[in-house]
Amino acid sequence: MKPFLIITLLLSFCLGNAQKFNQEIELENGKKFLIGKINLEGLSAEPYNIWFQSGEKAYAIDEALVKKLEEPLSDYHIKLFLGTWCGDSKREVPRLVKILKAANFPMENLDIVALDRRKEHYKKSPTGEERGLNIIKVPTIIFMKQGKETNRIVESPIESLEEDIAQIVFEKPYTPNYASMH
Repeated sequence: MKPFLIITLLLSFCLGNAQKFNQEIELENGKKFLIGKINLEGLSAEPYNIWFQSGEKAYAIDEALVKKLEEPLSDYHIKLFLGTWCGDSKREVPRLVKILKAANFPMENLDIVALDRRKEHYKKSPTGEERGLNIIKVPTIIFMKQGKETNRIVESPIESLEEDIAQIVFEKPYTPNYASMH
């Protein structure tokens, strides 16, 4: 087989098996939420853009601290578990994204997973990205370095997102909310 044909076949196989982003569920009452892997485009689409964009715009970041985070943060991979139906996620996720953008974080190192709110699937994703990670509250922001979890922020920061991220990336003692459940 010619190399071009092999590459084309491999690419189509990979794309065909790639998980769909921004899957939406609509409940009987008309309420919508995202589940599974999502991206910033999903959060910028209706109806999520209402809280996402206004939350991002309204949040005043600590620019001096964010500048200090830029270099150490680039060594991390972040797994963000949220509920597009959750008040805490609606408050913290736009702030986190604004901080990451300001810190020039490589956004390809941010995995965002929206969890279900339906009783029978509560805080689960269709493809199980949350399995084994003890996700009990959303948002949960997991900081990974060299494939291992170093720490996490659960539901809300202790001080501020910038301060809590600094504690984690500068490897200072940090205990997240609900640490005893972690």
